[in-house]
Amino acid sequence: MAAVFETLTVPRCSALPSRALSPITTSSASSLAARRALPQVRGLKLTPTRSLGSVSSAPSSKITRRGGLVVCEAQDTAVGAAPVTDASWKSLVLDSEFPVVVEFWAPWCGPCRMIHPIVDELAKQYAGKVKFFKVNTDESPTIATQYGIRSIPTVIMFKNGEKKEAIIGAVPKSTLTTSIEKFL
Repeated sequence: MAAVFETLTVPRCSALPSRALSPITTSSASSLAARRALPQVRGLKLTPTRSLGSVSSAPSSKITRRGGLVVCEAQDTAVGAAPVTDASWKSLVLDSEFPVVVEFWAPWCGPCRMIHPIVDELAKQYAGKVKFFKVNTDESPTIATQYGIRSIPTVIMFKNGEKKEAIIGAVPKSTLTTSIEKFL
């Protein structure tokens, strides 16, 4: 789901020559100046484009192919296990129309740090089929108490608002995958 901006408007800056603010050409000087004019934003990357040639009588006027210069890479970070709190528990987990996987964890827990990347991988793998959430037991002790969480990490599968299965400890991806597949 990579999004590509087709048009990029860069505000005029008196420190840059006006040629650098015209459509990007194959000239390395104007291309470099335009790249410096762009704000530094995480999740975006600049990609070079090839020019298609001159479209007017002016030799410096070139048009670039569709696709532009800035590519959004946020899709890699958009999918993962989102945090859930006491306030959002009912709406996100219990009222979900999808099966839900909830990881109970705490920041000081070493095994939790081992299972975090696995849960995030599974969230990407099952996007659109299963929802994934994480509960920080230090910040939301009510939920942990309600479900009898005594050891972390604990991963609980919910379907139709009911607890179906719990897995305690840092387990391999295959163990979690097997449990998730049961409820699809």
